[in-house]
Amino acid sequence: MDITGARAVVIGATGGFGSEIARSLAHAGAALVVHGRDPDRLAALAGELGATPVEGDLTAPGVPDAVVDGAATALGGLDVVVMSAGAVAFGPVAELDEAVLRQVVDLDLVAPILVARAATRHLGKGGVIAQVSAVVADQPMAGLAAYSAAKAGLTAFDTAFRREMRRTGVRVIDARPPHMETGLATRPLAGDPPGLAQGRDPRDVADEMVAAIAEAAPAPDWIT
Repeated sequence: MDITGARAVVIGATGGFGSEIARSLAHAGAALVVHGRDPDRLAALAGELGATPVEGDLTAPGVPDAVVDGAATALGGLDVVVMSAGAVAFGPVAELDEAVLRQVVDLDLVAPILVARAATRHLGKGGVIAQVSAVVADQPMAGLAAYSAAKAGLTAFDTAFRREMRRTGVRVIDARPPHMETGLATRPLAGDPPGLAQGRDPRDVADEMVAAIAEAAPAPDWIT
C-alpha cells in the first residue's frame, strides 16, 4: 500500500501510542481522521497534523459505528483503520472490581470488535485494519489478569477475522507491541503498576507498525 493519499482513521489517537501512529501516518502522506475522548487533546493533535477530529466514548452504544462511519464520510471512504484505544487495570483478581472489569473488557475487546465490524462496510480490496493488542496476549501477567484476557481475546478475534476477510482482499493486522513509554501505566482504571523495565520509544514502534501497514518492510515478530 502507498500511504501517500491513503484515507486513514486512527481510533484512540490521543493516547501515547495512538498519537505516534497518527503522526507516522500523517508524515507518510495519509489523509487522516483522528479520534479521542479528550476534546482538548484531540483538537491539539488534529491541529498539529491537519487531521479531522472525531470525538466519542467507544464504550457507549453505537459510538464505534459512528466513529468509523463518520471518518469514512469525512474522507470519502477508508483505506486504513487503526484501533489503538485501550485501558489497563492493575491488581490481583481477588481485588478486581466488577465495574472496572467491565470497563477493561468493553474498551480492550468489545470496542475493537465493533470497530472491525464497522470497518467491513468501508474497506475494499487492499484495505487494512490494524488492531493494537498487547504483548500480554502472548505472555499473560499476574496482576494484569483481566487486561491479559481481554488482549488475548482480541488477538484470537483478529486471527479468526483475518480468515474471514481473506476473500475480500482486506488485510487484518494484529499488533502486540512490546512495553513502551506511553504513560498508559500511569493512568490505570485501578491499582498500581508493577516495577517495569524501561520501555521502547513509542515513536519508533509506531514507525514499524506503519511500515508493516504499508508492507514497506518485513513485519517485526510482534505483528501478525
